Amino acid sequence: MLRILRHGAPGFEAGGLSPDWRVPADAVWIELVDPTRAEEVAVEQSIGLLLPTREEMAEIEASSRLYQEDGGTFMTATVLVNADGDLPTAAPVTFVLAGARLVTIRYVEPRAFSVFAAQAERQPSLCPNGLQTFLGLLDAIVDRTADILERTAAEVEVQSRAIFGRPRGAAFEQILNRLGRAQNINSKARDSLVSLARLLSFAALAEQFDGLKDLRDHLKSLQRDVQSITDHSSYLAGNITFLLDAALGLINIEQNSIFKVFSVFSVVFLPPTLIAGIYGMNFEHMPELRWLEGYPLAIGLMILAAGAPLVVFKRKGWL
Repeated sequence: MLRILRHGAPGFEAGGLSPDWRVPADAVWIELVDPTRAEEVAVEQSIGLLLPTREEMAEIEASSRLYQEDGGTFMTATVLVNADGDLPTAAPVTFVLAGARLVTIRYVEPRAFSVFAAQAERQPSLCPNGLQTFLGLLDAIVDRTADILERTAAEVEVQSRAIFGRPRGAAFEQILNRLGRAQNINSKARDSLVSLARLLSFAALAEQFDGLKDLRDHLKSLQRDVQSITDHSSYLAGNITFLLDAALGLINIEQNSIFKVFSVFSVVFLPPTLIAGIYGMNFEHMPELRWLEGYPLAIGLMILAAGAPLVVFKRKGWL
């Protein structure tokens, strides 16, 4: 899908694919969402730049993600997607600064893009040119990532109280699943923040920002925001790791307690079993075979043999 936001226009319009189609002169933002090859070619011919393919966007080398070519600045960042769903992922999004225009290429639907696009449709003044639109999009992405990490931190706090305030014997499966999901989201958010930090450092050197002090100050503010959120993500990762270790430690303690009970009962009933085994033999010449007091004496010995270990274990604090 090819969408174009024009300067001062109230909303997006679809781009045409006729052979003589060109980007409107007042176009500010050209958005390629899961584009076809024909749409890519139409934009390339119109702006005079070769756009990266989906495979090139997925490469992890910095030289493949951040470069300048033929007067255009190409920047690819990893963006967190579907954080509210069952399968949060991180996908590449490419920003191309071509003169005063911004071209974005993406094959996913980040929430930040839809939120910023809705704001741009209501307030066209937010996007007077491609550079301002680029910074506005980055603001939206950083804000969205911060919101996701805030919710993740709140969920981790809930699970922390559940771990240390749970009744004895309660299941840990749901807690571990939620902590695992929080760790998954946090790790993908951190990957996104690292890529955004690289992108902002590279954008600060782009020729499009030469002489524009206000925009450079905006870039520096974004860099500080990304750094602070990255630090928070690192703290959150350590907290999640601690809670996972604590949960596994409590599981081991409870399992050891169960096995301890089994071990104690095994030791307690071993001597009575020995006595019962001896007097349960049916040899013809047994001295106590016809002894009238034999049965109550055997029962008494078994009770004494079972009680003595219990008293010893209790005094030693093993029970």
